[in-house]
Amino acid sequence: MNPYQNKIYYIYLLFIVAALASCNKSDGSGQGKEIGEILGIKELPQATTDSLYIKSYISKQPEFKQHADLMYLFYGERDYKLAWFRDNELVPEAEKFLATIDNATKEGLDPKKYKLVEFKSLFKQYEDMGRQDSARLELQQQIDVGLTASYFNYASDFYRGRVNPGEVGSIDWNVKKNKIKLHKALQTILQERESTYPYYEFEALHKGYIDLRETLHKYRALQAKGGWEKVDIGKTKMLQKGDTSAAVIQLRKRLNPGQPINVNDPNMRKFDDTLVQQVKEFQRLHGLDQDGKVGGNTLRMMNVPVEDRIQQIMMNMERWRWIPKRLVPKSLDQKYIWVNIPEYKLYIYEDPENDPEAERSYKKVFEMKVIVGKELNSTPIFSDKLEFVVLAPYWNVPNTIVEKEIKPAMLRNPGYLESQDMEIVTKEKDPKPISAYSIDWASVTEKNFPYMVRQRPGPKNSLGDLKFLFPNSYNVYLHDTPADALFNQTERGFSHGCVRLEKPVELAKYLLQDMPEWDEQRIRETIDTGEEEWVTLPKKMQVYLVYFTSWVDEQGKVHFRDDIYGHDKKLAKEFFG
Repeated sequence: MNPYQNKIYYIYLLFIVAALASCNKSDGSGQGKEIGEILGIKELPQATTDSLYIKSYISKQPEFKQHADLMYLFYGERDYKLAWFRDNELVPEAEKFLATIDNATKEGLDPKKYKLVEFKSLFKQYEDMGRQDSARLELQQQIDVGLTASYFNYASDFYRGRVNPGEVGSIDWNVKKNKIKLHKALQTILQERESTYPYYEFEALHKGYIDLRETLHKYRALQAKGGWEKVDIGKTKMLQKGDTSAAVIQLRKRLNPGQPINVNDPNMRKFDDTLVQQVKEFQRLHGLDQDGKVGGNTLRMMNVPVEDRIQQIMMNMERWRWIPKRLVPKSLDQKYIWVNIPEYKLYIYEDPENDPEAERSYKKVFEMKVIVGKELNSTPIFSDKLEFVVLAPYWNVPNTIVEKEIKPAMLRNPGYLESQDMEIVTKEKDPKPISAYSIDWASVTEKNFPYMVRQRPGPKNSLGDLKFLFPNSYNVYLHDTPADALFNQTERGFSHGCVRLEKPVELAKYLLQDMPEWDEQRIRETIDTGEEEWVTLPKKMQVYLVYFTSWVDEQGKVHFRDDIYGHDKKLAKEFFG
């Protein structure tokens, strides 16, 4: 029965209701009869809506109109039967959903944005109507469509993010989109389908998000108590072990917010060993040199207001909403590489069950320091699949570097390329050498240079001994580096955009572990030959290059990092603006 036929059927029923009203009032014995009994049926058919009603309803609310396609898809798949009613009674999930949007603040969202309909009033009105009231069917339809529209309004922000990075040009984020099917999620909530994801609890999909949400709650509680102490060391350049001053008391209060400190106790004024360890822990959690001294960047980080940290947490929760619900496609082994750019770290996570259908709990199995792009050559944010390990690689110099760096060097010194163990070759499968002296370097640009400058394998090669390729439009990859000393720096933005690795051989061993012929000895022997060799991985591996300036570690400690590329600033403009 289509929606139109359903409406005709209801009109017919209502006509019978009116005709039998007197019978329903009394059967002569003083006892009324239910209409269902008179008609010989136990339950009326489930009420429906139609596309015209939905169109009319959502046209009145801009927030609802943006999810019109989802509305038609959801109701169309159920033949326009109402979703939030069973036997003409509201399902418990309706109240649960309203409670969820009441608590949207804990998700870093504004509940007012989702309270566009006065459902409590509508629910009361519905309950007060007689079961045979003709207006009840209309109200039932209004409530149902309103709940569905409100759900898509909230769920889109909660599961996909308030800000769509693909539609905001200033936001650099090309990680694979979160393609969650919100109409299917709603079916799960209404217990009409099963899912391995916790939609039925209106719950988030990633542990990283949930951990930040708990931290947000703690920081808001701290904010309500006045935040934390500001540390003022005056004209002193550094506060360190052995110092005695009022600033030391401020430091104690800052590192122990909410804890009572006896300001009259002389020992509280002394920078002791306990305080040194607390400062070092603070520095660790903020990516600073762990020298136990307070000044410079440590003092700057300590004096960031709690309100700013709360906003930072909320923005990084938003980034988690952009992460795909399935971190690794079903077709791949359930493991992935995670490079967090502001942290200057690479991690590998594995699902010990290797089960793409289960609710995964990935475990960290590997980590190392990395070097990322300088601010003007920032490492892009995207996801892809690692396919090749290249031993003793050539470095194919991008034309941007040819114009900006090679060209001026050659104009100063025609022997520069040879001194760097570089050569010029044609761009073809079997490259042919080109003399550097045949090039008019003064006229070279990124766009008109027809050849390829490459650096030969060896000790001078900027890629070191190994590179790891996940072919992409940015020409960015992971690679070794001969400049190992740079890993001793806490801020490691030195590259042209690629990611340099602290432990490239260890990564190669991990990636090739299912290929017994490629043990560490063969890897090193191949590198020593100085002949480039490509190894294709048996299975591609998921790679994420992401940008999180706040996260919670395995011990439940929250970390903060500087916004090295200004992405937080751009996101804040969209998220809070």
